[in-house]
This record gives sequence, C-alpha cells and structure tokens, in this order.
Amino acid sequence: MIRLLIADDEDLLRGALAALLALEPDFAVVGEASTSTDAVRLAREHRPDIAVLDLEMPPADGLAAAMEIGAELPTRIILVTRHARPGVLRRALAAGVSGFVPKTTAAERLAEIIREVAAGRRYVDPDIAASALTEDACPLTGRELEVLRAARGGGSVRDIAAEVHLAPGTVRNYLSAAMTKLGVATRHAAAHRAWEEGWI
Repeated sequence: MIRLLIADDEDLLRGALAALLALEPDFAVVGEASTSTDAVRLAREHRPDIAVLDLEMPPADGLAAAMEIGAELPTRIILVTRHARPGVLRRALAAGVSGFVPKTTAAERLAEIIREVAAGRRYVDPDIAASALTEDACPLTGRELEVLRAARGGGSVRDIAAEVHLAPGTVRNYLSAAMTKLGVATRHAAAHRAWEEGWI
C-alpha cells in the first residue's frame, strides 16, 4: 500500500484529487493539507511514502515544504504546478524532488506517476523538461542579479544597499536596469521573475 499526503490550497481540487486517488486499490490517502506549513506537520505525523504538493501553496510554497520534508523524512515528493518555470524545475530537482507535473495531468496518469516514483524512479513532465532545455539566457549582469537577490527580502532600497554594500543611488540604477530588461514595473516583480527563471 502506497501511503499518500495530498497538499493543495484549493479545497475543491485537493478534495477531488484525494477522492480519486483513494479509489486506487494500492493507495491510502493518510493526510490532506491546505498550506505548506500543514503539509510539513502532517508529513511528520503520518510519514507518508509520497507527498503530492502544490507548488503555489501559501505561506511559503510547495518547494520549501518539499525541502523541509525531504531533509527529515524518506518521503518522496511530487510537485504539481500551474506555472512551470525552468528555474523552479532545476531547484526542485536539486532539492531531490522525485516528480514534477502540471495540474493539467489526468488523475489516471498521476496515479501511474505516483507508482513510478514509489518504485524509485523520477518523473518530469516532457513539456516542462523541454522548456527547461530551451530557455533564454539570463539578460542580467552579476550586479543586477545580486541586487535582485537582496530585493527578494522585501526591504527598502536603503536595506538592499546595506546588504550589498552599495550606495542607495547605485542600487536604484541596478534595479531600474533590471526592471527595464525584464519588462516589469516594480523591483519585486523583477526579483520574482529572476527567481522563477532560476537566475537567483
């Protein structure tokens, strides 16, 4: 019997997925979570064989939960996502995630993937893998990436400047250049895009 933890912040999707997977004769759904925090807590409590985690769950995300669970337990992780960015895939694989699938995956196919992962294999959706191999090169300089990495913390320009040991005006210039290159309106959007692409 393969023991499953299902975590997704959308109640309807999580409930439907848990119900469908519970119909499989070799699966037992031992827990359902609506946040990444609950996913980690329930994984510790139930020690499932496989955790199927939504990548976009609050308050952190599914990848953060996957890393925490993977550091403590032998549970294998499958991440499910609506927005598969190549950088996120790379981080997931580096963190030891065993499966990476889009939310458009049929329940029957997900059941097959769960069995593959339970048997010790990895599965990455072919379209996500292809996009990771054909992604554009990073247009940002090393300094722009350094400033965006610091900007992910949400601090002010002065806070960022202190962290990267630059003058606030210089930080503003780097942030402005990065925002222009990425075609976004705010430093937070630029930092998020750089993170999604796996550049920072």
